[in-house]
Amino acid sequence: MAWLVAPASMATLKHPITIAGGGLAGLSLGIALCRQGLDVTLHEASTYPRHRVCGEFISGVSEDTLAQLGITHTLTDAVSLSRACWSDAAGPLGSMKVTGRGISRWRLDENLRQTFIDLGGRLVTQSRIQPGPGIIWATGRPKRPGPWLGLKFHVSNLALTHDLEMHMGSTGYLGLARIESDSVNVCGLFQTHMGIKAKGPALLIAHLRAGGLHKLADRLDAANINPASFCGVAGFRLGSQPGPPFSIGDSACMIPPFTGNGMSMAFESAECALQPAIDYAHGHQTWDQAAAASKKAHHQRFRRRLTIAGLLHSLLTTRFGMQLTTSLARRRAVPYDLLLQLVR
Repeated sequence: MAWLVAPASMATLKHPITIAGGGLAGLSLGIALCRQGLDVTLHEASTYPRHRVCGEFISGVSEDTLAQLGITHTLTDAVSLSRACWSDAAGPLGSMKVTGRGISRWRLDENLRQTFIDLGGRLVTQSRIQPGPGIIWATGRPKRPGPWLGLKFHVSNLALTHDLEMHMGSTGYLGLARIESDSVNVCGLFQTHMGIKAKGPALLIAHLRAGGLHKLADRLDAANINPASFCGVAGFRLGSQPGPPFSIGDSACMIPPFTGNGMSMAFESAECALQPAIDYAHGHQTWDQAAAASKKAHHQRFRRRLTIAGLLHSLLTTRFGMQLTTSLARRRAVPYDLLLQLVR
């Protein structure tokens, strides 16, 4: 396999690199650093493969970014997606063209893991470490009090009207995305509803009904749900995150899920950190300087889309905002294609 840049001699390296967290950002950065001939150890708190709460829809990342990281081949299992639609409880609101890929985290994380190991990276699973100099933080969403609950599972035998369906309810929103093996990923973000006592996949469906999305809940009830794929996450906030100085991926910032840009941002985040990590490993920058350079690159790359997505998220998750949005959409006054570009 060709090197993107000629790898440096291990003898010229001043510092090894340690990455805490083996999700998309951590593994992608680890792969890119290994391709540069760097000494990389990655600690992951869990094991592989595993299901994660994720839209499993990749849209917005450039082919250049994937090539720079050396991970293009890990997406060969992905399904090409080209059409998306928005709906609420009353029916369709609009549709748009998209350019995206659908792939489960079960499959993608395993592809990235194998690539990292094949390149000589050291992977330590079921391991947690503390932040510190030389440790790039990619452990995912910091635990913070917040009103949101993320839920996800896979289904089969579910016909979609579009490659990607987005549904808005009074308590949150949910996306359906085609993934490999003729399956559909079902992933939603809901305001916590203390009166719901259901567990497992029934919890997600109960939240749909609580938000008025009864027809969608009926569709999912009739499909073949994979209960082993169910997972959930709570206790987080969107936007910039208060992580250690050298943080990437969700540890650095989280975009609202409706944008479909979260997975792409994980890859782009790894790219933002790549050169600062290389400079630190060679002794060209101190750890503080490298962390500051990565943070600056993140700010420049993501500031606009995080701001716009945050404003749109507020509209979609308040009663007045949702009424305004759906009213405009039914008058064909919502420029979906433009809004899609603004959060990319």
